[in-house]
Amino acid sequence: MGQPANLRPVPLKQVGIEGGFWAQRLEVNRRVTIPLEYQRCSETGRIDALKLEWRPGDPNPPHIFWDSDVAKWIEAAAYSLTKVPDSELESLVDSVVDLMAAAQGDDGYLNSHYQVVEPDNRWTNLRDRHELYCAGHLIEAAVAYYQATGKDRFLGIMRRYADYIDNVFGPAPGRKRGYPGHEEIELALVKLYQVTGEERYLALSKFFIDERGTLPHYYDIEAEARGEDPVKDYHGGGYDYCQAHLPVREQTTAEGHAVRAMYLYSGMADVARETGDASLYEACKTLWHNVTQRRMYVTGGIGSLSWGERFTVDYDLPNEVAYAETCASIGLVLWAHRMLQIEPRGVYADVMERALYNGTISGVSLAGDRFFYSNPLLMDWEHQQYRPDLRYRTDLTPQRKEWYDCSCCPMNIARLIASLGQYIYGQTADAVYVHLYAQSTAELAVAGRRIALSQATAYPWKGDVTLSLQADGPADWTLALRYPGWCRDMQISVNGREVAIEPLLSDGYVLLRRTWQSGDTVVLSLAMPVERLRAHPLSRETVGKVALQRGPVVYCFEEVDNGKALYGLLLPRDAALHVDWDAELAGGVVTITGEGLRESTAAWGDELYRTDAPGTEPVLLKAVPYFAWANRTPGEMAVWTREC
Repeated sequence: MGQPANLRPVPLKQVGIEGGFWAQRLEVNRRVTIPLEYQRCSETGRIDALKLEWRPGDPNPPHIFWDSDVAKWIEAAAYSLTKVPDSELESLVDSVVDLMAAAQGDDGYLNSHYQVVEPDNRWTNLRDRHELYCAGHLIEAAVAYYQATGKDRFLGIMRRYADYIDNVFGPAPGRKRGYPGHEEIELALVKLYQVTGEERYLALSKFFIDERGTLPHYYDIEAEARGEDPVKDYHGGGYDYCQAHLPVREQTTAEGHAVRAMYLYSGMADVARETGDASLYEACKTLWHNVTQRRMYVTGGIGSLSWGERFTVDYDLPNEVAYAETCASIGLVLWAHRMLQIEPRGVYADVMERALYNGTISGVSLAGDRFFYSNPLLMDWEHQQYRPDLRYRTDLTPQRKEWYDCSCCPMNIARLIASLGQYIYGQTADAVYVHLYAQSTAELAVAGRRIALSQATAYPWKGDVTLSLQADGPADWTLALRYPGWCRDMQISVNGREVAIEPLLSDGYVLLRRTWQSGDTVVLSLAMPVERLRAHPLSRETVGKVALQRGPVVYCFEEVDNGKALYGLLLPRDAALHVDWDAELAGGVVTITGEGLRESTAAWGDELYRTDAPGTEPVLLKAVPYFAWANRTPGEMAVWTREC
């Protein structure tokens, strides 16, 4: 399968981010987003639902996925506590864990909805309901909290729940051969296995993956047991919606609900890695190619269609109605990171980085208190609000919302940002991989030595990175530095001496093998010109258009800088593009400006149609990072613009 299975992420506890781009976002996440999300969970009844006090006839019954929202908040809090101790936050988490301990059934079951709203319907609808999904998020939260604090009470609660689930599902006689309609528990069980060493959890994850899509179809069996028609009564339209239309090893295209797909593929990668299952990894690679080369937006967003929040067909990437759910882009980061652990290939890290800097953090305001569920690449709400096919899209507005009844995205972005440190580095016994360039430090044990590695950089705004090394003695090991796919010219020097990169380049990483010692310094220089990206000719909505990218950051045009009717803008092929540092915008970003054209209406007259070509007038175009849009005066936005 490529890289031996001893490649592991450097744990969050061993990585520090105390400056630069990501430190700003971590601080806002810690001070604003995480406390706000607890407040919202409290106000909406998500926390109190765990008291199991709701009775039939009462208002606000616990929803089928409320437990997952609380779990993601705990997970985000745990990651934050890993780096910044906070007794008040820890006490809040402990109080919620107390509720879970009291709510857990004698058999280990724990679900606030089914315990009080549908106590007789447990495990009767895996296809549509979220029991196993909620269990998965609770397991992830318990693992994160244990790793952050050393407290094992929550972990113990979830081990009891996992043990119970293991007794309900599986191939043994008398057990259900079902699997979740909304995947998530697959990757959570692998985390539980990794922290406990209990093989049963890994085996159960593998069962859920292997059983998916097999015949006779479990979802047909359970639907008929409920007295339903498996076809007529299914809102998903077909089992491709939940990636159960075929066994996973036979799936060659990404289908259905994009978030579910990402969680499934992440679980598949985890199981492939832990078990050495080459066929499962091959399936992951096939699906990876389809997603990233056929069905991914330039921002790292995925999921083209709002109905079903789903993938459609190859090259169907509409900009105006793009769903590109925040959770889906986060799921892509999770999957990419797991693929890196199987085989450290630059293409995986490139996609992870693209999604991190664009399609994920666009989902939260710079202030940390408002959110996007979907992340379109074209916004013209003045016209869109009159479209009957878009009017119901309450998520499709030029302003982020304070909250969503379905609050998966706000919770998910908080846990992603809080956990950012674990995506930067990976290591084996004698190698350190730098997947992402970011102002950071890492404490490692490599080749029998204690190593402190630090990065000093203004990335992603500047392409200069200095890595400094401290060690308790010299040792022979490999420092693997990613050569970003967006970069056309990378230069490296070690202790002031330039290194020839080409002979050392392997799968997108420059492998520097030498005897390293304290005081060694590696300097990288990554050329960062503005580039014009063009999409495949079969991507019909972007034909004749370009998107601007500099380094890993994708840019967009906003009405506040460029006026209305952004669709009338033209970027000449020979127009020079300039970069400027704007300290006032979005906490400090690089903007792109250039001389462009706008189709003029002044000389058009009163006619609706004419045979004459429209005239143009010169304008100064200004582009800002996509992640920063919708943080100023609301208005139009466009990622792609016509080239002339």
